[in-house]
Amino acid sequence: MKFLAVASLFAGALAQYGTAGSGPDKNGKYLIESEGIKANFIPYGASISNLWIEDKHGIERDIVLGFDNASYYTIDKQHPHLGAVPGRYANRIKNSSFDIDGTTYHVLPNENNNNDTLHGGPDGWDWRNWTVLSHTSNSITFQIIDPDGKEGFPGVVYSWVTYTLTPYTWHIKMVAEALTKKTPIMLSSHTYWNLDAFQNPDTPLVLNHTLHLPYSGQRVGCDGILIPNGTILPNEKYGLNDFWSQPKQIGANFSNPDLLGNCGTNCTGYDTCYLVNRAQNGPYDWREKGPVATLSSDFSGIEINVFTDQEAFQVYSCGGQNGTLTLKETQGLHGDSKRPRVVEQYGCVVMEVEDWIDAINQPEWQRDKRQIFGPGDDPYTLQATYEFSVKK
Repeated sequence: MKFLAVASLFAGALAQYGTAGSGPDKNGKYLIESEGIKANFIPYGASISNLWIEDKHGIERDIVLGFDNASYYTIDKQHPHLGAVPGRYANRIKNSSFDIDGTTYHVLPNENNNNDTLHGGPDGWDWRNWTVLSHTSNSITFQIIDPDGKEGFPGVVYSWVTYTLTPYTWHIKMVAEALTKKTPIMLSSHTYWNLDAFQNPDTPLVLNHTLHLPYSGQRVGCDGILIPNGTILPNEKYGLNDFWSQPKQIGANFSNPDLLGNCGTNCTGYDTCYLVNRAQNGPYDWREKGPVATLSSDFSGIEINVFTDQEAFQVYSCGGQNGTLTLKETQGLHGDSKRPRVVEQYGCVVMEVEDWIDAINQPEWQRDKRQIFGPGDDPYTLQATYEFSVKK
């Protein structure tokens, strides 16, 4: 079986590189670090749980959401996919079904009164403990084997995810192989960001964070429960969804009543799949052509440039947060502050590198070579690099 060859390959990698990392700490977290950056990861969902960058004030800020202890991820009732890898198919699947070569498959629904499937279903990859394949001082690799029929998806899939830190940079590589049947595969990194670590005394929100999506003049049109309806919409210059013509604060248009419904029925904000249009000028190297997105905060001075080989970029402005998710001890104001130590509505932003969402139900988009994989095909791959800098 092909999996045995893949497993043998990684066993060789382990023998070559060893496990220089010290293993999990008392909170079940694995530390990796490089110059100007360090991060914690956990096997549950192959998730990032902490990421520290020194800001313009010389203060180290933990700028991603998570929990203090790895054990809490498995018992959290909200399960907001904190820092995880959703799979085997990220984002939403219309009617929890899709066709491959004339066969209709039904996967388990888990959203909107069971009208669709979100992030792989009720026991998707970000609900499961992955295996730590290797851990060094600056890198960690997780693997998962997804059985045939799990959540209704056809075929066995083997996947591995490697996170590596180099100076001021976080690298992601995701690989997945369909071993026995054709199946949809689309992954992402579901990391929640607050570049102030909730320590800005003026606001705990990200509405004053500045976002730029220079290649995203279009977005996927969706219905009221955020299922693509087959349309590709223009992000009109200076309009609500225009982050391409110039950088703009996330909250710049929140006083505009037209923003109501932009992220679903009765939802104000963004939960939007922006297309990444880079090919009009010819072939490109994704490492050089980007960044596809830049996020920055004036308070902390921290800026992220996102480079990726993916052709869509989901932005979620955390309109669903309601103050019930507790901050980590490494975040928020301490001491005499009267501010509650919770994630308030719009207190974070999710930036998901991925392909066009629910394209498995939009055959006219012609995304099958990027989203449907079978035995003998090249593997699914996703690569992304997050470069951090600080504006003094």
